[in-house]
Amino acid sequence: MRVNPGDPRLLQDFIAAKLSLSRRGAKEVIDARRAWVNRKCVWMARARLETGDVVEISKAIPRAPVKFHVRVLWSNDNYLVCDKPAGLSSCGETKSVESILRTQENLPDLVAVHRLDRDTTGCLLVAKNAAAMDAAIETFKTHKVLKIYSAIVAGRFKFAHQKIEAPLDGQPAVSVVTRESIGDEASLLRVRIETGRTNQIRRHLASVRHPVLGDRVFGLKSARDPRLMQVPRQMLHAATLELPDPMDPRSQIRAHAPLPSDFRAALKLFGMGKRN
Repeated sequence: MRVNPGDPRLLQDFIAAKLSLSRRGAKEVIDARRAWVNRKCVWMARARLETGDVVEISKAIPRAPVKFHVRVLWSNDNYLVCDKPAGLSSCGETKSVESILRTQENLPDLVAVHRLDRDTTGCLLVAKNAAAMDAAIETFKTHKVLKIYSAIVAGRFKFAHQKIEAPLDGQPAVSVVTRESIGDEASLLRVRIETGRTNQIRRHLASVRHPVLGDRVFGLKSARDPRLMQVPRQMLHAATLELPDPMDPRSQIRAHAPLPSDFRAALKLFGMGKRN
């Protein structure tokens, strides 16, 4: 949609007029990061348009629906590992994974041991009681927790293996990257993190110029490839979690979360086919 003389000049008003939406409906389109101006994602409803600007509304790959039942991948008397869906916070909100599981599993003392970003999916460790939580915190301070992520990144990742050792927030941070597949202007990576800094994978991959697709904070700010406008969220998935059981070190906690549907659709979009 090209902006012509006489068209509304605020992005929200322009979208509402052109798509016959209410202003609230137009705001929802913008908040969903589906509005692009001159191939740049814009999320300010009051962004000002100029004559000749081109506004595109992405027809995104359908997001995996936000689920209010959370799948449990592994469980014992003290812990469970769940498959966190996109669109939910790990904890701290009324409709967080933590609060849903408290009701679903009838465990009012249940608490998430660590966090995944709202739009990151996959393995999340949850303690069922306070003693288990305290023990898990101590285990996470060691280097005995294995966390492996799948990520779809922009560009053709040229290294079969790469170790990224770049401090974050003044603290050491290490991510070990293995290339799984190369597609059309995107790559599938496996990332093992040896430290757990905030947004570590997203920041590290952006630092080597292969940001996670759909990352609206550290990712690409423009879409030279129109397929980028179809990616509904950051393509980051916590695929595997392994650690000694903090309450019984002779036992292991092991869980694997399959790729969600929107992740597999993004792989197909960039020529990497469907994967489990």
